[in-house]
Amino acid sequence: MAGLACATRLAEAGLIITLLDKGRGPGGRMAARRTEIAGEIVSFDHGAQYFTARDREFRKTVAEWAAQGVVAPWAAAGADAWVGTRGMNGPIRAMAQDLDVRWSTRAEALIREGDRWRIEAGETTLYAKSVAVAVPAEQADELLRKPASYLAEVAAQARSEPCWAVMAGFARPIGLAADVLRAPDAASSWAARNSAKPLRSGAECWVLHASHRRSAELIEETGEAAAQILLGEFFALAGVEPVAPIHLVAHRWLYSMAQAVEGAPARFDHDRCIGIAGDYLHSPRVEGAWLSGVALAEQLLAPA
Repeated sequence: MAGLACATRLAEAGLIITLLDKGRGPGGRMAARRTEIAGEIVSFDHGAQYFTARDREFRKTVAEWAAQGVVAPWAAAGADAWVGTRGMNGPIRAMAQDLDVRWSTRAEALIREGDRWRIEAGETTLYAKSVAVAVPAEQADELLRKPASYLAEVAAQARSEPCWAVMAGFARPIGLAADVLRAPDAASSWAARNSAKPLRSGAECWVLHASHRRSAELIEETGEAAAQILLGEFFALAGVEPVAPIHLVAHRWLYSMAQAVEGAPARFDHDRCIGIAGDYLHSPRVEGAWLSGVALAEQLLAPA
C-alpha cells in the first residue's frame, strides 16, 4: 500500500515510475489467497482483515475505490470498517493495474553511481534518478545499511510483531452465529467468517489470527502443527463443538504489525534522492501505510 500510494501520486505528477515487488502478485500484508474448496474457488484474507478511513484525503480515496467496486463496507467488523472485493487486495490490484510493476522481482542492492541509482534485482539491473523504499522496516534496514545507513537507522528503530494466520474451510457452518470474534488477550485474538464478507461466496471459510504473544510462542512450529493447535484453541475460545476442516493451512507473518517510529511519516534525502515509507513511520494500519506513501511522494516532489 505504501509503495503504490507513493507511486500513484508521483505518476499523477508526470514522473516515470517502475515498481519492484518480490511477491508474485498484488497484496503484501493485504494479500488474499485463492484456493479450491469443495469444487469452488474461494479467497482467504490471511493478512489485514479490514481497514478504516479517518483522514480526509484517505476517505476521498476510499470513496473512489468504492465507486470502482474494489472495496465495500463490512458492518460485522465495525461501523467504519472496509474490505477489499473480492479479496482484501482489491484496492491494491486497482492501484497496480495502471503502473509498471515487476512482480517476483526482489531489489537486492542499491548502488549510487554519480547522479543516479543502480538497482540490482537478481538478473535484472535498473537505473533511476530517485529510489523509494517501501517495505517492512526490518527489510528496509537490511537493504539500506550500505547505501543509506542513516535511513537504515530509522527503520531499525521499528520492531514488528509476528502473527500466525490460519485459513480453515468447512463442509458445513460451524456453530458460531457471529461472523467476527475478537479476544485481544486470548491465543486466537481474531477470528472472522471470511465467507461472510461482501461479494464472497463458497464454503464456510474462517481466518484465525493468533495473538502476537501466542505467535511468538509457536514461531518455530511447522505450518501444519501451528494450524492444528490454533484451530483447537479457537474452538475452545468460541465454546462450540470442534468441526473437522476440509481445508486447513497456516501462514506465518514475521512482520505483521510494527510499532511506529516517532517523527515524520516519511523520510526523503534530496541530496541523494532516496527515501523510505511504510506504516512503521506513521501507524500500523492500512491508512497509515497510505498516508506514509503519499507523504514520501510529496517530499520527493517538493523543491530541494
